[in-house]
Amino acid sequence: MSTLNSSSSQKTLADALTPKQIVEELDKYIIGQAEAKRSVAVALRNRARRQMLEDDMRDEVAPKNIIMIGTTGVGKTEIARRLARLVEAPFIKVEASKYTEVGYVGRDVESMIRDLADLAVNMVKSEQAEIVKEKALELTEERLLDFLIPPPRPKIAAESVERGVEITDEAEGDMSDEERLALAVQQFDPTERSEISEQEQERYQRTREKFRQRLRDEKLEDKPIEINVSNRTVPFVEIFSPSGIEEMDINLKDMFGSILPKQEKKRRVPISEARQILAQEEAEKLIDMDNVVSEAVARVENSGIVFLDEIDKIAGRESKSGPDVSREGVQRDILPIIEGSTVMTKHGMVRTDHILFIASGAFHVSKPSDLIPELQGRFPIRVELKSLNEADFIRILTEPKNALEKQYIAMLKTEGIDVTITEDAIDQIAALAFQVNESVEDIGARRLHTIMEKLFDELSFNAPDLEEKSITINADYVTDQLSEIVRDEDISKYIL
Repeated sequence: MSTLNSSSSQKTLADALTPKQIVEELDKYIIGQAEAKRSVAVALRNRARRQMLEDDMRDEVAPKNIIMIGTTGVGKTEIARRLARLVEAPFIKVEASKYTEVGYVGRDVESMIRDLADLAVNMVKSEQAEIVKEKALELTEERLLDFLIPPPRPKIAAESVERGVEITDEAEGDMSDEERLALAVQQFDPTERSEISEQEQERYQRTREKFRQRLRDEKLEDKPIEINVSNRTVPFVEIFSPSGIEEMDINLKDMFGSILPKQEKKRRVPISEARQILAQEEAEKLIDMDNVVSEAVARVENSGIVFLDEIDKIAGRESKSGPDVSREGVQRDILPIIEGSTVMTKHGMVRTDHILFIASGAFHVSKPSDLIPELQGRFPIRVELKSLNEADFIRILTEPKNALEKQYIAMLKTEGIDVTITEDAIDQIAALAFQVNESVEDIGARRLHTIMEKLFDELSFNAPDLEEKSITINADYVTDQLSEIVRDEDISKYIL
């Protein structure tokens, strides 16, 4: 048993990204903030290292929780989000200011773990759906053929031809007698059957294969068919509770769904839509939800990441009147979750001992030392993110994979317009963003979004009607479009 665990652990560490690789991946999307990237890279690598330890030691190793200190728009949230996406870990961003201590109206702190568990279940379910996708599509094809060509009923089928049943199918064009016979039998009572001869069975199979090929060639996509789909209606129940519905931890939908009988309803939809509906039903039948939930809970406990934003908003220990009264109370309620406790969710018990918590805040008014000592001790790593300068803005506009410059060029390309942004235009935009941040309020890289939107406002509006399909944006164009901002001293009137 120990050998198995050892080999599994070795594989875990071998497959994990090294800290340098993690930083390199983050560099593709986030400019600067090298110290913060190093901290989260080490914290992530330590998770893989922990998996290599013996069981008794593994449980003792606490996650290296991090506090990121910096103004808005410097990349705190983006670092955490990209980190989670990099390792496909369950990730949730919550704002500390929306939680209140027990006894006050608002969300209780345990709801963040319940939300994380729900997210992990959906993540694992999607992965399992991809695994069984091919099998689900095969079963879907068989069900579509059953709707198109039910098993033959010879006596009734012969009568249908004698009665001259009218079959209208523009999508099929000219059909053979075998195909017309197969479709004709759909109009009769399926309970009236007779024995099917081998010859008729072979004929039915040949017809079925012809339609199978047409389905695969997508020649019947617009043909409407009537299918039976699951329809589970859940009564609407409204509960008023001063303590919040999440504390009751009642999953009404699942409760009523298990009590009420499963019903089906008929829908007439095109085959293209029917394929999607039936494929989803078949995939759900193939997925073992017990395994999904078990895997999801394990992921939350061992690789879950909670990004606790605006922690500085609750960093006040003095009792005051008004909304600040519950600040310290929120800290004390969050503490057990970060220390390690067991939270009851609808998917079972979830332990928070090894969930990685990344907190962030601007700490303009308060400072990290204003947090209660117990909470400070649970965040051993503190990183200060630097404010962005003009050079950083230039890099943000051009270097990342999702750079703003690339986004706007690609969007206007859909209208058939080729946009070229010169270097002096990029320099001008960066200089203006830095100037506005210095003059009004420093909101970091978010200032670039507002300036770029104003810069492209006229071009985006008139794009469909422009005759000129090649446009160059230079420094003069930037100055012309943003002249109101340059001239007016009250910059905040135009860009916030």
